[in-house]
Amino acid sequence: MHIDIKQTDSAHIKGLRSVAAVEIVKGVLVLGITIAFVVLLRRDVDLQTIALRMLDFFHIDPARHFAALFLNAAERAMDSNVFLVVGFAGIYVALRFIEGYGLWRGRVWAEWMALVSGTIYLPLEIRELLKGATLLRWGFLITNLVILAYIAYVRFGDRKAREFVSAD
Repeated sequence: MHIDIKQTDSAHIKGLRSVAAVEIVKGVLVLGITIAFVVLLRRDVDLQTIALRMLDFFHIDPARHFAALFLNAAERAMDSNVFLVVGFAGIYVALRFIEGYGLWRGRVWAEWMALVSGTIYLPLEIRELLKGATLLRWGFLITNLVILAYIAYVRFGDRKAREFVSAD
């Protein structure tokens, strides 16, 4: 089903489009990182050296937990199956773009998709927060909770404002 945008409260359209923009930006960021990753690997660049230089540039001690994880990821990326990494990134990017498109167009299926995908990340975000509370981790969790609450409100809390015209 899809929403008749003319019959729907314009505030919801703006809200859904804001969430859609966030999803599309996430997709664009992962796409950019994936392209950079492939370009670097094709040029036989040592990702671990680049990771160390990045940590040095940002004045981050390589012995810190996050930095060690970052260095391990760089080392594993050099050894990993590039097709697998690119494949998972491609699936993630496609899902972000599909969800973003659907939310932009006010599609009910996209609201469900946003609820499911946002809920999947909650245990991971909470686990990371329990490992050590940082402003970044709190930011991810709070942003995700706000988006989930808003989408749930639009999906379940404001049914009277919706006109379901046809099936998608």
